[in-house]
Amino acid sequence: MKTLIVYAHPEPRSLNGSLKDVAVSTLEAAGHEVRVSDLYAMNWKAVVDAADFGGYATGPLRVVPSSGGAYDAGALTPDVTAEQEKLLWADTVILQFPMWWYTMPAILKGWVDRVFSFHFAYGVGVHDETRYGERFGEGTLLGRRAILSVTVGGPQSHYTDRGINGPIEDLLFPIHHGILYYPGMEVLPPFVLYGADRISGGEFEDAAKRWKERLLTLETTAPIAFRRQNSGDYEIPSLRLKEGLEAPGRAGFRLHVRD
Repeated sequence: MKTLIVYAHPEPRSLNGSLKDVAVSTLEAAGHEVRVSDLYAMNWKAVVDAADFGGYATGPLRVVPSSGGAYDAGALTPDVTAEQEKLLWADTVILQFPMWWYTMPAILKGWVDRVFSFHFAYGVGVHDETRYGERFGEGTLLGRRAILSVTVGGPQSHYTDRGINGPIEDLLFPIHHGILYYPGMEVLPPFVLYGADRISGGEFEDAAKRWKERLLTLETTAPIAFRRQNSGDYEIPSLRLKEGLEAPGRAGFRLHVRD
């Protein structure tokens, strides 16, 4: 297994840093290849601007055609090209990050914004009466698996159906479905470590053990059963789920997961 870990935390001695180290040591000990993109150590540029596209930047700047033109011409900046090559090299992708303000840190979102360029991660495939491009279960990154390893400050009870923050599955849906599944990756259930601000040494040992167990079963874990866009479940071009396919009472994000 070839694994890319994209790690986003400014402190190497943090809980996230320790979980990243556990992943590297566990996977390498099992004979897998591992590469790490440590975004803070790389001083990753998180903001998309015209400099990303060189002579292919439109004026005024339109990010979508500019990124597509630069990608097609092989003219994206070297840092972006290197990350795209890592994604194509990997068969498994781990995003390691703390949940800040209900989402990923800005530097990791900036990695997505710049690396998932037009014609690389989206805007591929034909659009006709039966298909709406190659996305949501198809696309450039098809055949790869992805998993989130997320630390959360609050207790698990806060992130349930009746919890004040809402279900963790809903909070992670934009990343799972809209970032990872969109370009074709299979998305595994996340590894979530709650109460991260108050974890003790013994609790970390237990968490590290559970994380190791997850890491050693990445190849066999069943992915989240998201519906494929072009499988017949959605009307095209409206992309509305066809009536009657959902379980009784199911609504919201859960409509897009098969039973």
